[in-house]
Parts: sequence; structure tokens; C-alpha cells
Amino acid sequence: MEPIFLTPYFRPKIWGGRKLQTIFNYDIPAGKVGEAWIISGYKDDASLVSQGQLKGQTLRRVYQEHPELFGNPKEKEFPLLVKFLDANDNLSVQVHPDDEYAKKVEHDSGKTESWYVLQADPGSYLIYGHTAKTRQELADMIHQGQWDKLLRKVPVKTGDFFYVPAGTIHALTKGIMVIETQQSSDVTYRLYDYDRVDEKTGKTRQLHTQKSIDVTTVPHVDLQVTVQISNEQDAVIKTLVEPPLSPHFYLWQIDLDGQWQTSLNNHPYLLVSIIAGSGHLQVGAQSYALKVGTNFIIPNQMKEFSFIGKMKIVMSAPAKQH
Repeated sequence: MEPIFLTPYFRPKIWGGRKLQTIFNYDIPAGKVGEAWIISGYKDDASLVSQGQLKGQTLRRVYQEHPELFGNPKEKEFPLLVKFLDANDNLSVQVHPDDEYAKKVEHDSGKTESWYVLQADPGSYLIYGHTAKTRQELADMIHQGQWDKLLRKVPVKTGDFFYVPAGTIHALTKGIMVIETQQSSDVTYRLYDYDRVDEKTGKTRQLHTQKSIDVTTVPHVDLQVTVQISNEQDAVIKTLVEPPLSPHFYLWQIDLDGQWQTSLNNHPYLLVSIIAGSGHLQVGAQSYALKVGTNFIIPNQMKEFSFIGKMKIVMSAPAKQH
């Protein structure tokens, strides 16, 4: 009956910085750290349970050995992955395959993802989509290095939301910090990397040009995501994306100032991250302290609970199993 609190898994990145330490007070490794995998059951990069009866076990192991905590799912692997990303420099321009291509070519899941923008420097922009009308035109522009003509730049500010289906060319750029909710996959095809040289290897990073051309959606489809806003008690709830638009996950952002008593609402379990503020989670007579950077899963047995305090929350759930 207890929430599953998790310790992040950190990844150094050529484009990373130190904000994961300054904002979330995480004890990150030295150097440029770009990613905190805050709720992860992915292979060897799984989060560790930080307290309670399951302390020290990976989320992957807990998911496979205690399926009852997750509503006895059909999937053998934990389906979602949540990260904080600190773009202290431009990320490579990339694209991810869908499930069909990823399973066939990479023996992994596809990767549809989403970004809720935690911080964005003034004048920041994302790369989201492209201008090519046909796959041949896409290939020609890539091979000719016509990046300014090919890539769509979209202005971005704190609080914006972007849904990034598999097949969408995309990149965060310098000065942006996001919480990313995605399918549990690490299949990334790097299309363009600004001709950067990795300081450690002295070489440019590998590109995946042909695979990128193969999996990109042509022409680009600009999905209109309509954020729905509702009020429950002392909470403002924004439904950022849900099925059928998003076949893999539901995603909400909640602003709380007071108390919000809620439930699983027919979801098998919930993934929760505190992105600002503090408070606590009340489950029956038990109270759990919450602060910025706290991440946990509300398991299937915990039908009703309350959030109390002043905080911003990002919460997700897997889409219904087929």
C-alpha cells in the first residue's frame, strides 16, 4: 500500500549542464550531465526504489516480480520512461522510429515522446518538424546540408507543451529544460549534430542518416494538441495529451495550492513527479513528504489518496492495454 519512491539514474551528455543539481538538489556526477532518468524501468538504466519494503531494487525488477502493483499488465517491460533534460547546449537533431520499425530493426520499442517545458531562456526555440514535401526532397536537402531550409524552428517559453510522435524530426536547443514523458525506449537516430567534436574522443558523433530518412514522417504532420483545463478542489488540472491522439500514455500537469483528494480513476498506476514547490501525499493515516525533484509511482492497490501543499506536479499513466 505504499508509494514506490525512486532514485534517478543520471546520464552525462555533451550538451548537458549542472541545472539538475541546482534546481532539484540532485547529487549528480561531475561534468556535463544532460539527463536524469527519474522514472525508468529500461534495461540497465532502471531507477532504484529509494525507500520502503522494496528499497534497493530496480523498477524493472519490481515491475516483473510484483505485477499486482501495476494491475497485472500484459507488457513484459515497464512501458513508460520519464526524464528531466538540461539542454546547456543544442541537442543533436534526431528522429525516432515507430514500434513496427524499431522492433524489426532494433529489437526495441519505438519512441513517441513529449516535452513539458520547465524553463526556457528568452528567445529560445525548438526544432520541430521539417519542410520537405516528399521523401526524395527530404533526402536531397539532408545530403546537401540545407539545414536552415529544412528544419522548422518553433519559439518556446516556460510552461509550453509539445507532443512528439515517432517519425518527427526534433531537437531541444540551448537554454531549455524539460520533463520528457515517453515510451520506454532508447532508440535514437541522429540526423545532424552541428559538426561537433566530442571532447573525450576527439571525433564527431555517429550519424544515422539513412535510418533517419527511412523513419521520418513525410510531409511533416503538425498535430494540434488542445490542452484541456479543469478545476478539482484546490487543484488546476491540465490534460496535456491522452488517447486516441497519444496511443501510449496519458499526461497531466497539476497546479496545487491547498488539498486535492483523488484516486487512480481506473488507471492501473500513476507516475508522479514534483516539478516545483513542496507538500505531502496522504494515504490513509500515512503521510509522505514531497519536494521538488521527488518522483514516485502510485501502485494499483492505492485507490484513494490526497496531495496537500503548494506544488506543481506532472503525472502520467499508461494507455489502456489492447
